[in-house]
Amino acid sequence: MIELNIPGKGTFQLEQLVCDVNGTLAVDGKLLDGVAERLANLRDQLTIHLITADTHGRQNEIDQILNLSVVRLQPGREAEQKAAYVNKLGAEKVIAIGQGANDALMLKTAALGICILSQEGTAVAALQAADLVTADLFSAFNLIENPTRIVATLRR
Repeated sequence: MIELNIPGKGTFQLEQLVCDVNGTLAVDGKLLDGVAERLANLRDQLTIHLITADTHGRQNEIDQILNLSVVRLQPGREAEQKAAYVNKLGAEKVIAIGQGANDALMLKTAALGICILSQEGTAVAALQAADLVTADLFSAFNLIENPTRIVATLRR
C-alpha cells in the first residue's frame, strides 16, 4: 500500500495499480524493455492489474513475460469497461496509468490517474482526465516509487 497525504486533496491509501497495455506498457504489441522488472518492484506495494483491448493480438506473450493475467475488453465501449473495472476494485484505492482515448475515463475514475506521453501517441482526452502527466512510463513508475514527488506536484 502507498499512503499519500496531499494538502488540499486529502489522504489516499492506494492498493491497486491498473495499467493499460498497448501504447502504455507496450509499443506495437511489444513489451517495453524494463517493464517486467519495474512492475515486479511495485508488487510489494500494489496489486498489479493489466487491462487491454489487445489491439495487436500479442497479449498472451506479454502475459507470459510478466506472469500476470490480463483483463481483456470486449469490442465496443472500452472506456466504460475500463472505468467499471476501476470502480469494481474500489476507485479510491486505484492508481491508473494510460495514454489512449479509451483510458480517459479510467484515469478520471481512479484516485490517481497518470497519463504518459507515448511513442504511439497520447490522446488529448487522456491528458485532460489525468491528475498527472509524465514524459514516459518509466517516469510514472518513478513517481509511484517516490510518492513524495506526487504530493509535491498535486498539493494545493
